[in-house]
Amino acid sequence: RQEKVPASHTCYASPKVSDMVKHNKIIPNAHFHKKWQTSSRGPLHLVTWLDQPGKKKSRRLKRASKAAAFAPKPVSRLYPVVQCPTQKHCSKTRLGRGFSLAELKTAKIT
Repeated sequence: RQEKVPASHTCYASPKVSDMVKHNKIIPNAHFHKKWQTSSRGPLHLVTWLDQPGKKKSRRLKRASKAAAFAPKPVSRLYPVVQCPTQKHCSKTRLGRGFSLAELKTAKIT
């Protein structure tokens, strides 16, 4: 049998135990240890990363040897220095879009 509660007191009434959510338990978040040895399910194949330092060193040495093979090359392309158009920006200089073939020929750059 429920008691009649006046409308003015409904916001202050506490919920009954029967109105609560059931099975309000903690969410399991267990971090189990990996089983390195064989078990009843067979061997567990774990991916290890024990060769990481060696591979890091070999990659670094390979990059250095490739850079040494192409050593005397320019860092970037050659661009002419040009003045910006319009009165607002004419005092500034910037890199242009590239040299023409005639300019490269007169500078004897192939």
